[in-house]
Amino acid sequence: MKLFIDTASLQDIEEIASWGVLAGVTTNPTLLSQVEGDEDSIYRRICELVDGPISAEVVANDVPTMISEGKRLAAIHPNIVVKLPTCAEGLSATSALAKDGIRVNMTLCFTASQAMLAASAGAAFVSPFLGRYDDISEDGLGHLGEIVECFANSLYETEVLAASIRSPLHVMEAAQIGADIATIPPKVFHQMLKHPLTGSGIDQFNKDHAGRLAKQGA
Repeated sequence: MKLFIDTASLQDIEEIASWGVLAGVTTNPTLLSQVEGDEDSIYRRICELVDGPISAEVVANDVPTMISEGKRLAAIHPNIVVKLPTCAEGLSATSALAKDGIRVNMTLCFTASQAMLAASAGAAFVSPFLGRYDDISEDGLGHLGEIVECFANSLYETEVLAASIRSPLHVMEAAQIGADIATIPPKVFHQMLKHPLTGSGIDQFNKDHAGRLAKQGA
């Protein structure tokens, strides 16, 4: 399973990219509202930091404007993937953009039936949301599994991108289910990396090394 980062923070992207683990980036209007700067400039810098699909979301509600905005975003950099909502207008815009060779990530996808419609319209990615299902006490992982199973038995090459990740457990379970990608907030990346036994082990190794040097110098 490939790992994307879900943020518009250049600082966070640069930090996690330096680990050598990122295959892509997803953003959305909410994440962009949390950072300063021109949106197009932010997208260009992200494309410099991560050589992979970079999702940039449209904010239009009608099909012609979705298509126009999608084409403008796609022209920023070859790695830009246009992000569209899962709705009738989004499907129509996805179909039009896909015919022009523009990759689309259909977001806010919650069910297998929605995902199949997105794939049929030509979406390169579908983004099922896990955490938001948790918010309403429903089984997000179960729905993710249904989408993965449906795509495994279809001719579509659409990739399943697990989104709304809230914990390292979500990442592990998405991988076990068979999602192609998980897009992960910076906070969860740090949670994935840390373990008390790792920290205590490093401390002990450093202590033992320092003790050995001290004996050699005695």
